[in-house]
Amino acid sequence: MKQTTNSILMIRPVAFRMNEQTAVNNYYQKVLDGLLPATVNAKAQQEFDAFVEKLTAVGVDVTVVDDTSNPDTPDSVFPNNWISFHENGDVALYPMFAENRRHERREEILDLLEEKGFVIHNIIDYTSAEEDGFFLEGTGSLLLDRANAKAYCALSPRADEELFIEFCEDFDYAPVIFEAFQTVDSERKLIYHTNVMMCLGETFAVICSDCIDDKKERKMVLDNLKENGKEIILITEAQMNNFAGNMLEVRGANDKRYLVMSTAAHQSLTPKQIEQLEKHAGILSSSLDTIEACGGGSARCMMAEIFLPRN
Repeated sequence: MKQTTNSILMIRPVAFRMNEQTAVNNYYQKVLDGLLPATVNAKAQQEFDAFVEKLTAVGVDVTVVDDTSNPDTPDSVFPNNWISFHENGDVALYPMFAENRRHERREEILDLLEEKGFVIHNIIDYTSAEEDGFFLEGTGSLLLDRANAKAYCALSPRADEELFIEFCEDFDYAPVIFEAFQTVDSERKLIYHTNVMMCLGETFAVICSDCIDDKKERKMVLDNLKENGKEIILITEAQMNNFAGNMLEVRGANDKRYLVMSTAAHQSLTPKQIEQLEKHAGILSSSLDTIEACGGGSARCMMAEIFLPRN
């Protein structure tokens, strides 16, 4: 199985703002004082459009779908939390923690992908778990090492262990389960999404191992990465707070690999880390300051990778 794809889905926001429903356990979100909602959304749209332009310029196949203004979906710019696409034609739909995020799941997006020539064989729907208060937020909660059939998951209010194991059984992944923490007002609190603290490329992994407070768990995660021949690039918690863990490797023209991240993430890296990463992929960064501040997510969260077969 391929680890990286040339095709991604992105949702252009229409009413982007800080989502009060997700802020309860996403400690990265901030209110931008003195900015009208329309201004926040306009800035987010500018960042989005510039980002898409950079991706398409290097040959990434981006399917852009406009969000709808009704129902209210302030976080629609982060589609990777509600859907994932797989090489065998399977699509998974995920249960979401925030009620207003559940409206992001739109059937017509699947129709649109089929019109573009992607093949969908099967939909595996985990969303009924919402009724019982259990969540698993897509490739935010689970990091897929597709090539080695391993899935990494930092448990949190948005990543339920039993659901994660069910996913692994359905999709034939070996589960790697741990807890990851960040310091919030001098307290250690669970990180809401695994993809904030680590990124898996074909030949490397970026990880803030300091977040895994339990030493046995930390060793187990690092051992799993090493076992699959990944070069491990460690980042600090301060770099993670600048979204340096929230990166995604994609393929552009002529199969060239790019590691996609925000400008803030790129600027937080040391020259040595950049040199390590550039051995594996070209770095592509774009300014996402508004989206990061209000949405508490970054470049990785904005891209849902499409691995579906084509007609």
